Amino acid sequence: MRKLLGPIIVVILVLSLWGCPPQPEIGKDGGLILLPERKIPFIRDDMPIDSLKIAIERSVEYLERIPKERNFFFGRHKFSAEYLVESLQAFLYLLDNINTSQVFNGRLKEYFYFYKSVGDDGHGKVTYTGYYEPILDGSLVRTNEYRYPIYRKPDDLITIDLSLFHPRFSGQKIVARYDNGNVIPYFSREEIDCQYKLANKGLEIAWVSDPIDRFLLQIQGSGRIRLQDGRFLNIHYAASNGRPYRSIGKLMIDEGIISREDASIPAIKDYLKNQPQDMERIFNHNQSYVFFEIVDRGPLGNIEVPLTPGRSIATDPYLFPKGALAFISTEKPIIDVSGKVIKWEKFSRFVMNQDAGGAIKGPGRADLFWGSGRYAELAAGYMKQPGELYFLVKKGYKYYGKIKG
Repeated sequence: MRKLLGPIIVVILVLSLWGCPPQPEIGKDGGLILLPERKIPFIRDDMPIDSLKIAIERSVEYLERIPKERNFFFGRHKFSAEYLVESLQAFLYLLDNINTSQVFNGRLKEYFYFYKSVGDDGHGKVTYTGYYEPILDGSLVRTNEYRYPIYRKPDDLITIDLSLFHPRFSGQKIVARYDNGNVIPYFSREEIDCQYKLANKGLEIAWVSDPIDRFLLQIQGSGRIRLQDGRFLNIHYAASNGRPYRSIGKLMIDEGIISREDASIPAIKDYLKNQPQDMERIFNHNQSYVFFEIVDRGPLGNIEVPLTPGRSIATDPYLFPKGALAFISTEKPIIDVSGKVIKWEKFSRFVMNQDAGGAIKGPGRADLFWGSGRYAELAAGYMKQPGELYFLVKKGYKYYGKIKG
């Protein structure tokens, strides 16, 4: 943040960027409530601002790609895609022209609305988990070492929009296949991986060496495959089999394999590596199966822009506005050389809402993208911490008044 310009220039910017306020309409209640200024938290950001600017530019890319009149809900209020672009431009102005925390916080309260997630308890408690970009060793051909396939979307997988049959099914879809003239559920994980229902159909994008990493790749939704010649394939979620997602971590807790306190991806991986005979049964508990596609850049979020490490989050797309600016407060792990958590450290930062996840549902869940590498994998694997979530959008020119909550 650089030095604040003079008062005259600030007034000119307010007139040009803030413009007239949108007229909010009452829509779905959603999971956000408008905060009065006295309840807005003091903003501290623990990361370099350059990474935030990159993430913002990627959200602008998305918002400028869609119809400018498309609306996004912040709780009961809605704002157009065009207005969100203006909002992000106004926020970038503040980043570029203010270099003190006190002034920056004052300007945010003056020029931006803050909406807080109601959380899973109705009082703002949000549970943060993490995800990362896995890098798997692989091959374009099957070998003794690389024998676990990564599949593209099968040609016989169909998606049926149920709202076409009756309005009460609005927003509901099913994934299926045809079998002798009947529409039936698509193959389960067990049918695909253990009964080889998709084998020898030319669906393999690549082959990898580790079945545990392959399973985790599906949980993450995107990643890179490092080929033997040093090249990388960027692969991204293309479709799923429509079967229910079931947590193998919860299964292992319920069976007493791991304790609730110790439940983490590293703990799950350790158990499966030491007890490979249990692997198929545990994996098949999660019937959901993900198919991939090769993309030019990645990893991509659900708004089809690259995710920014530490600056992109995944939330429930039915509750929170895609591509919007958010502020999070939670804890991150401090990890020693052996990969164990020494302590948890509080942090807060601005992020962009650029992704979704099968297990990220409701106002009390958010997933932080950590990037790639060892720390990213460990931090994502251990993270399951409480926190708070806020969304920001610019106000109209202040003399036009405020939105009523």
